[in-house]
Amino acid sequence: MTGVDTLAQRSIVHRTRGLGHGPITRLMSPSDLGELVKPFVFLDLFEADMGAMDMPIHPHSGIATITVFTKGDVRFDDPDAGQGTIAYGGVEWLRAGGGVWHGTELSGGSSPRAQGFQLWVALPPELEDSPSVSQYLEASAMPRAGPAHVIVGDYHGAASPVRAPHGLNYLLVTLKPGETWTYAPPRGHSVAWLAVAQGEVAAGQRLAAGDMAVFDRSEASIRLTALGDTDAIFVLGSAVPHPHELHLGYYSVHTSAEELERGERRIAELGARLAAAGYRQMESGATPVFR
Repeated sequence: MTGVDTLAQRSIVHRTRGLGHGPITRLMSPSDLGELVKPFVFLDLFEADMGAMDMPIHPHSGIATITVFTKGDVRFDDPDAGQGTIAYGGVEWLRAGGGVWHGTELSGGSSPRAQGFQLWVALPPELEDSPSVSQYLEASAMPRAGPAHVIVGDYHGAASPVRAPHGLNYLLVTLKPGETWTYAPPRGHSVAWLAVAQGEVAAGQRLAAGDMAVFDRSEASIRLTALGDTDAIFVLGSAVPHPHELHLGYYSVHTSAEELERGERRIAELGARLAAAGYRQMESGATPVFR
């Protein structure tokens, strides 16, 4: 069911171009905009040669990470999930739950460079201490609703196969020059934001590649038009608000201090086991997720 007001247009209340560091621009962290749009708490826009990108193996707990690509492709090679390619429209979903180490499970694909977003979602209490789960889904497995790939959630009858918590949508959208599309959020989705990877889009304000915008708290629609002579490619998230305080570790987000302590203790134990086991590398160059 769509929102209660499909005619009104939401207004933008915050916008940012984040902080850049090499090939990564941090658009949102749990200590800034993530507090406003939780359960969405962290967002990076990256563009790099994936084969040369130096991403260390690192831990998480209490969250899920969602990685989508807006340009280029990468390979996955996992003992539990098999092998394949993730390009535009595909996704890596990693529910860290009670603890996991990852960071090099994807390797360079056929393209010289890849661009995309990594998003963190704060998990609800019933999942923040759950076993870690990964999904690697190629674009052919992902449903579409108009110009949008439904990466997470359910929109206009298109339900994502990603095993995510209820109450949130995450869409990857391409609009052709001059094309207009209206997102009417499901009932209860008063949190909404978007971030532009390529091109320009009008959303009440003109947003260019590298911009992130947060919309006002309402259930009104979001009307978007691609500007200029090139496609506008962006991600859009909407959700029921996360009702819990964010308790932050360096790589972890939990709903209480007790859960944070439990998660950090678990990833420390996993880290010791990982160091003892060694970093097993697959034929593709990827290192399996350690859980």
